[in-house]
Amino acid sequence: MITQPLRVCIDVSAAVHHRAGLGRYAQELVKGLVELSLSDREDAVSEQDLSDASPLQITAFYHQRGEAQLDPPIDRLPRRTTRLSVRPWRLTTALAYFTGFGMDRLFGDVDIFHATEHLLPRLKHTRSVFTLHDLIFQFDPDSHKPLNIAFLKTMMPRFLRAADAIIAVSECSKRDALRLYHIPAKKIHVIYEGVDPKFTPIADPDRLSHVRAKYHLPDRFILHVGTIEPRKNLPLLFEVAAQIKEHVVVAGKLGWLTDPILAKVKELGIEDRVTFTGFIDDDDLPALISSATVLAMPSKYEGFGLPVLEALACGTPVVASNAASLPEVGGDAVLFAWPEDVRSWISLLTLALDDAELRGWLREKGLRQAAKFRWETMARETAEVYQQVKGNCHA
Repeated sequence: MITQPLRVCIDVSAAVHHRAGLGRYAQELVKGLVELSLSDREDAVSEQDLSDASPLQITAFYHQRGEAQLDPPIDRLPRRTTRLSVRPWRLTTALAYFTGFGMDRLFGDVDIFHATEHLLPRLKHTRSVFTLHDLIFQFDPDSHKPLNIAFLKTMMPRFLRAADAIIAVSECSKRDALRLYHIPAKKIHVIYEGVDPKFTPIADPDRLSHVRAKYHLPDRFILHVGTIEPRKNLPLLFEVAAQIKEHVVVAGKLGWLTDPILAKVKELGIEDRVTFTGFIDDDDLPALISSATVLAMPSKYEGFGLPVLEALACGTPVVASNAASLPEVGGDAVLFAWPEDVRSWISLLTLALDDAELRGWLREKGLRQAAKFRWETMARETAEVYQQVKGNCHA
């Protein structure tokens, strides 16, 4: 029986500031760890206070507290925060590395700090776990702002060296880290992301009608889900839409460097065939994806590719680029094309749109593929990494 709980502080900044994929990861990690702790404990725990949920005691940390929006179960956890927004927080962290200043006191009396959004504070006495989502800034610098590239190129090697353990969300991210930074392989643990059980084929006509009306969806459309940014390669999808005269729905909020992306729609004269929905409520996503004829993800680089997995779980056919981690996630349930090969995209999307038999085959394969990925598994394997780091501390 564990009498001394393992105290873990998790950076949930991406979750409380709703940063798309990174935010989903942090939110689901905390949710899974809390559920894991509760299931391992025999006696009941108060719904108002989860701080004693042995064998893990979880504290949430986030920056820019004035702008944070806390969802369950983060809103019921003990919290450590800072007023600093993203840039000052990054600068403070960088200065700590260059001056040798320890930042441990910011996070309270904890055993492990888990960095989830590519920023690891400099810690002198606290053990650390670092989640590596991707190294996009190395492979596609045009997808980032110059200041962001400068920060990541300077600090990422330091973060990876400083961390006691690294969690990579795909074998692709692990390979990239090994090749670029020569990190010891035994230090990197590949733990896949998961798919929420709410992502399932939605057939309820009322839910489908509600989502179609709310987001002004046509009867037949190609769907793209994700923040609008350069690496998503949306201009290719617009080129395809212009040639095959199909409707494209882009679901996601504006990110960065978006002007050329939006200008492409006007340049091609397809304003009437492209719908930008803006941010999608989480509860609407399963019905939105289920409404789509096909989901397209032509990204140049993905650390994982969660929308592909969520579409497979909803039984929606997927055409994706064969770049980075996407073949790992999609397996043999996805049609793949090179991210710059417009002809292949036209061919595969046309097939997925018009061939009902193929769509049925992809649906069955997709449901089986999605079943391999669960957030509960991610949480359990992450907790095992925590225990390993703690064990190494006392070895």
